[in-house]
Amino acid sequence: MNEIIQKENKVLRQIAKEVSVEAIKSRKIEILIRRMQKTLSGEEDGVAIAAPQIGESLRIFIISKRIFEIIAEEKKELPKKTEELEDLIFINPEILKTSKKKISVEEGCLSVRWLYGKVERSQKTLVKAYDQNGKPFTLGGSGLLSQVFQHEIDHLDGILFTDKAKDLKEILPKNNS
Repeated sequence: MNEIIQKENKVLRQIAKEVSVEAIKSRKIEILIRRMQKTLSGEEDGVAIAAPQIGESLRIFIISKRIFEIIAEEKKELPKKTEELEDLIFINPEILKTSKKKISVEEGCLSVRWLYGKVERSQKTLVKAYDQNGKPFTLGGSGLLSQVFQHEIDHLDGILFTDKAKDLKEILPKNNS
């Protein structure tokens, strides 16, 4: 299992390097994506992870397919079967547009364990990126998905949510308190 790097590590403060389009389909990137997926799947409370969080300063993040279950629950809808869903992989993501409307949302981070705070984020975000096959795509999201886009792209720019958060508090997991 890959260790998730914590806030003291300098790699989290670096601006991550772009992945060349030629390198996207390389064995190195394929292995990195698998490592990220494995690490993320081992974290019950995580919905996304950026490459710098496992020590690779590259512009890649993954959103777990579990996010769709959470969104469906919030909307009181039946979620699709998890087997039908896939993790979303973003390589060299760029925010194209954000809504002017902002919302203050509770956030935490796998690299800033057990600290939570309110962060002001745009309600809607439009992102363009490459998938793991080197194919460009554009995806818009609102609510939780928009929040995750902004949080993960902050990681790629060397920004932690605690740089923006208000009312930080520590909430330990129930089995450790």
